[in-house]
Amino acid sequence: MNHRFLRVTARIGIYGSLSLWAFVCLFPIYWTLTTSFKSARDILRGAVIPWVDYQPGWLGWQSLGLSPDRLGVTSTVRDEFLLRFENSIVVSLSAAGFALVLGTLAAYGLARFKYRFGFLQNKDISFFFLSQLILPPVVLALPILVLYQSLDMLDTRIGLICIYALSVLPIVIWIMRDQFASIPHELEQAAMVDGCSVWGVFLRIVLPLAGPGMAAAFILSLVLCWNEYFIAALLTSSNAKTLPVMVASQTSTSGVGWWTMAALSFSSIFPLVIVGLFLERFIVKGLTAGSVK
Repeated sequence: MNHRFLRVTARIGIYGSLSLWAFVCLFPIYWTLTTSFKSARDILRGAVIPWVDYQPGWLGWQSLGLSPDRLGVTSTVRDEFLLRFENSIVVSLSAAGFALVLGTLAAYGLARFKYRFGFLQNKDISFFFLSQLILPPVVLALPILVLYQSLDMLDTRIGLICIYALSVLPIVIWIMRDQFASIPHELEQAAMVDGCSVWGVFLRIVLPLAGPGMAAAFILSLVLCWNEYFIAALLTSSNAKTLPVMVASQTSTSGVGWWTMAALSFSSIFPLVIVGLFLERFIVKGLTAGSVK
């Protein structure tokens, strides 16, 4: 009886803690969504529950031209939003894909071959890539700005794609190196004995087994590129501006359009929520690969 009571109590405690943590994580999303339907008065008095504390409206979505009564009407704000949304999608997907290709090749080389450049060996090269994440982006602001100005790459999608790919490349290399290290080397040796080339082994044997790690690296890179603000604000002005920059632009000297900012924020959050819900198992599987042998 005592064991059953302890087991039930422990289960209640665990599920209670998980429920509380889920509430803490989901409440900002709920708050952002509901704020897009509030008036200025409802926002200032801290109304929380729709139809109880306040009567929801379409104020935030009307300001973007995305409310039901504005969809059939020409809206310059909606056109701008769709352009920024398109920029975020194109830049994030391209940068994450480019980083995945380069990072996968580099990680496979570090995991399977021995390199030596002076006193630098594989582990030193791997740490060098990881150390790039320690450097604050603001330190590179001036050199990148001068370089892009000389190359005429300011306010272009290709400019953002290049710098985003380089910024997430260390993460891809680190994840994929551990993923390749967890794959038995005997599988590749057996395939090469059967006449398969190095590229054949890599494409036909290794990559299918490393699929979960590749999915995790791609998703994490996509999220980081999608949410990046500083570099996009520095290198863009009109043509290549992304959603995070548009969200921040709602703050001005005349005040903050909280309803518009909330609608924009939820529009930028929602695609990542969908990606996380459908691909969460790949993230967990990829990040935990190689941790248990």
